Amino acid sequence: MEIGIALPTMATGFTRSTFVEWCRGIDEGPYSSISAGERITFHNPELLVTTTAAAALTERVQVITNITVLPLHRPALLAKQLATLDVLAAGRLVVGVGVGGRQQDYRSLDVPFEGRHRRLDAGVAELKRLWAGEPAYEGGQPVGPAPHTPGGPPLWAAAMGPKSMARAARWADGVTGFSIGADPAEIARGNQAALDAWEAEGRAERPKLVSGSFYLLGGPDADAELKRFARAYLDVFGRRAAGALSELVGLSSTARLLDALAAAEAAGCDEFILVPGTVDPTCLEITTAALAG
Repeated sequence: MEIGIALPTMATGFTRSTFVEWCRGIDEGPYSSISAGERITFHNPELLVTTTAAAALTERVQVITNITVLPLHRPALLAKQLATLDVLAAGRLVVGVGVGGRQQDYRSLDVPFEGRHRRLDAGVAELKRLWAGEPAYEGGQPVGPAPHTPGGPPLWAAAMGPKSMARAARWADGVTGFSIGADPAEIARGNQAALDAWEAEGRAERPKLVSGSFYLLGGPDADAELKRFARAYLDVFGRRAAGALSELVGLSSTARLLDALAAAEAAGCDEFILVPGTVDPTCLEITTAALAG
């Protein structure tokens, strides 16, 4: 199983020096990918700007937008932005797409929350059409540049329920999930649901199965700091829900981390993405040492 690391964009204190240090550490470490997520009404830096800069500062790892909330974007502009990113990453880009779960982000961009699943499917079809070199409109010109990857970068779906999983099986190359508590049973169910959906759709190729979780290593009380981070991140769903969900996180020691990674591999994951709850590069240094050991 491969192990990816997300940039600590959702933690407080993210700066240029933080960014550069994490990019270099991830690219030089035993990791498969570097990634970032998308939120609008939060303190995190913007997804596409961040991942583009990460592509420029790395040479080896895959660069993943995990995830792009596609219904928030105009497909033609997004197709151009992602194709540009794929060129700058020299084909290392993987595009995770989904609908997100935060109505506040839709409202802040004056985009309707209703119909988002339908717009996701239509947006994916439009991305693929434009990346194939078709004109943006009848009689018009193609949207350039052409992606480095012929036909466009791989697409992963942030699908969870049976309906979204069935839709993803029609167009995605893989599924990117997330388990707040790194629960192996939950992860295994999600992986099996993807395999079943691909089989039901008649897909010959196996989907790439990806999951992830919050984690934090280092500091005087890593577990308390990880739970604080999770509460802040999840506060958009209300304080009661955020408090309850934050109690599920627990990857705050090397022993717990290694156990969780082994369990995720046993659950069928091809890749597991660790999302740090701190900008402290010591977290990355401890993780690298733990994996090397």
